[in-house]
Amino acid sequence: MIQRIQTLYLFLAAVISAGLIFVFYLWTNNEGVKIYAINDYLYLGLFLGSALLSLISIFRYKDRKSQFVLGRLNIILNFILLGIFVYQSLNLSGEINVSEKGIGILLPIFSIVCLVLANKAIKKDEDLVKSVDRLR
Repeated sequence: MIQRIQTLYLFLAAVISAGLIFVFYLWTNNEGVKIYAINDYLYLGLFLGSALLSLISIFRYKDRKSQFVLGRLNIILNFILLGIFVYQSLNLSGEINVSEKGIGILLPIFSIVCLVLANKAIKKDEDLVKSVDRLR
């Protein structure tokens, strides 16, 4: 059923991953130019992949196990994206590319929180169905 709470969490994760990357910048370079995720195809692909996994997971509501697995894969994808951001911001010596970090670097964290809440709700539904099956 699409009206469950995990659908709201998954939709929110998709909006964060696909919509907010065009609003919030990732960092500002030395010249003062704001760099968005659309400027780098790696970041754009990872963000849009995360949004696509969230949307696919929404429409897999009849198969809760695959929905749960897709949620975990999405969490792993967001951790990879976050790791790339941390590596880029910590590994650069001095003021080479990144002059000021933007809020866009925190978007995977917000997405991970939504995905964890969605997986918790999916697990709760699965446990409820299993308990009802035991009573039959």
